[in-house]
Amino acid sequence: MKKTFIIAEAGVNHNGSLSVAKKLVKAAVDAGADAVKFQTFTADEIVCQNAPKASYQNKTTQKKESQYEMLKKLELSPSDHVKIADYCRKKGILFISTPFDIKGVALLDEKIKVPFLKVASGEITNAPLLLKIAATGRPCVLSTGICNLKEVRQALAVLAYGYAVKNTRTPHRGLIKKSCTKKAIEALKNRVTLLHCTSEYPAPIADINLRAMEALKNEFGLPVGLSDHSQGIVVPIAAVALGAVMIEKHFTLDKSLEGPDHKASLEPSELKAMITAIREVELSLGDGLKKPKASEQKNRDVIRKSLVARRQIKRGEVFSEANLTCKRPGTGISPMEYWDYIGKKASRHYQEGELI
Repeated sequence: MKKTFIIAEAGVNHNGSLSVAKKLVKAAVDAGADAVKFQTFTADEIVCQNAPKASYQNKTTQKKESQYEMLKKLELSPSDHVKIADYCRKKGILFISTPFDIKGVALLDEKIKVPFLKVASGEITNAPLLLKIAATGRPCVLSTGICNLKEVRQALAVLAYGYAVKNTRTPHRGLIKKSCTKKAIEALKNRVTLLHCTSEYPAPIADINLRAMEALKNEFGLPVGLSDHSQGIVVPIAAVALGAVMIEKHFTLDKSLEGPDHKASLEPSELKAMITAIREVELSLGDGLKKPKASEQKNRDVIRKSLVARRQIKRGEVFSEANLTCKRPGTGISPMEYWDYIGKKASRHYQEGELI
């Protein structure tokens, strides 16, 4: 079975500090993650200065500051990105990041050369950004929080167009509409992974709706995983059991730190526990073939039963329900032949409890 790809989402939990970012990388490595993911943006490019914060952000950051002010403190410079990516290479873990603007895409594609690009749920309607991402030719992972199937299809259409034309020339809606076809989206199979997501922090368990992964897979035929914002590790483990090919989960060095995402994140020990559990679930899923395993074969004769004399049976006596029963061990004649023996004559003498 192919291993689930696990992304440890550092996000902005570095609080703008390069040294903290490196500590997060090390924690992701120690936990056994396949990749560690950050966020690439400049506040000036992605948010108006008077834009409000989300309700959960007001609870976890200073209420008086705007979203712009909050994000400004959480930026990583281009040189920080390069240093973190280099550190990831030294530590043997993939560096991934989510670009929130065109400049971020260019940095991640041209300078850092990430293996794939991540699209945040909030950017799924950002057609120019989607087009720029597809034009790089790099695979991408698309989160689908706050989305219906129509919106996912529209985003995939932009990506399909961008991959096809391999440039960012301005398309008209007719060209994008042509990319909404089933054939066009099928062309994304080796390029796009969809992540089901519930965009609340933390996400209520009752709102996770893991079965939506199946709806996404059935509708688009693309690989599907989960970007999880719930508290704890139960939900991502369940997602793997349901077939998620990728898990993305926020983590932090300390949940008590100030910042928008710390409280909805896992601490390093929890991240390690989640990954360990996921790997165990993968092993337990097996190959799907129903056949005895080597470990259980030794118990076969111990737990199965055989035809046994219920009482003493004389030679020539007819086998009946009165003198024939089924008991362990299973080293004799299978009870599946019980009715074949009823009415037959015993060919020899049997003691009570003796295998037939």
